[in-house]
Amino acid sequence: VQLQASGGGLVQPGGSLRLSCAASGLTLSSYAMGWFRQNPGKEREFVAAIVWSGTVTRYADGVKGRFQISRDNTKNTVSLQMNGLKPEDTAVYFCASYQHPYLDGSYDSEEFYTYWGQGTLVTVSS
Repeated sequence: VQLQASGGGLVQPGGSLRLSCAASGLTLSSYAMGWFRQNPGKEREFVAAIVWSGTVTRYADGVKGRFQISRDNTKNTVSLQMNGLKPEDTAVYFCASYQHPYLDGSYDSEEFYTYWGQGTLVTVSS
C-alpha cells in the first residue's frame, strides 16, 4: 500500500496550490480520506477530510473558506485545493486513509488514520 502526495512547492502569500494524493495497492473508495500538516517540532494537525463518496467534508477552522478537499474515485486520487495561502500554512502536508468510509467523531485525530503518504512540502513566503 502506498499513498503518494504531490503538488507542494513555494508560493507567495495569497497564492494557490493544489495537492494530490494517489494511491496504489489501496482502493480509496473504501475509505474516508484526510489531509494533515506538520511543522518541525510540532504535532501533526488536521486540515481536511472527506467521506468515501465525496458528499461530506470537514475542515479545520483555520482553513475553512480557503481550502477545498475533493476526490476522484475513478482515478483513485484525493486532492486539496489551497487558496489564499498564508505563511502560517507552511508545513509538510500528508494524506491519509481513515479507518472508516464515513466520518465519525474521530476524523480530526491522526491516530485513527491507517495509511499515510510521505508528505509534500508547502512553503508560503514572499
